[in-house]
Amino acid sequence: MRHTLPLAPQFYVTAPQPCPYLEGRMERKLFTALQGEHAETLNDALSHQGFRRSQNVLYRPSCSDCAACLSARIDVSKFTLTKSQKRTIRRNAHLARRATSPWATEDQFALFRRYLDTRHADGGMADMDVFEFAAMIEETPIRSRVIEYTDKDDHRLIGVALTDVINDGLSMVYSFFEPDLPRQSLGTYLILDHIEIAREAGLPYVYLGYWVPGSSKMGYKARFAGLEVFFGGKWQPIGDPERFDTARHPLSTDPIAEQVANISLPDTRNSGS
Repeated sequence: MRHTLPLAPQFYVTAPQPCPYLEGRMERKLFTALQGEHAETLNDALSHQGFRRSQNVLYRPSCSDCAACLSARIDVSKFTLTKSQKRTIRRNAHLARRATSPWATEDQFALFRRYLDTRHADGGMADMDVFEFAAMIEETPIRSRVIEYTDKDDHRLIGVALTDVINDGLSMVYSFFEPDLPRQSLGTYLILDHIEIAREAGLPYVYLGYWVPGSSKMGYKARFAGLEVFFGGKWQPIGDPERFDTARHPLSTDPIAEQVANISLPDTRNSGS
């Protein structure tokens, strides 16, 4: 008989650094490596607990005096289109979707640079070069796809989403799009199309990363029907977005050891002859 022990990854904490979403605050992340033969199992389990993937790392906010960042997902069965979202779909009817293996291209990088220079020139990714971009796209130990959106007439690349396929949904790792087309609401459209992809594939959720109340960059996610946030150790409907208090006293924050102890890890034990 052969037995495999439960997964027991090591967790670490980053040093505090300025928050990219809320001015005057510091962020800290709890993270672990994503590697080995059970990488997909670990990614699935931790994604269900508010973790996100970046290349070969899984991370979750662990800030000492702020609780603003909440992992968000859309329950596809409860999603309904608003009038504004219907207009967004119509405005982008000229776009064609193509899903490929996670492979970086020059066209993707050029669009990525235009997007960053216009939307996030002072962000943490502003200095990324082509090699770092390729690593972001290509270094994945799990089932990932690059979903490209091109103009049906001139075949110009308009939007890109790096998307993971997990056991209960699609996880939008990172997306970027043509910044000079604000009327098309491309960020919203990419999410709407991922909801459609999830429906086509019979997957119940679309994971959106973090919703940050009070952040102009991230607050738009609250406009999607069926949105859930990971709060108080469980997924729950967002309800009234105003109910979330982003402040947290340092003495009320669980110690890192307790945070890690409360993470549920998958048991990969199996037997065979």
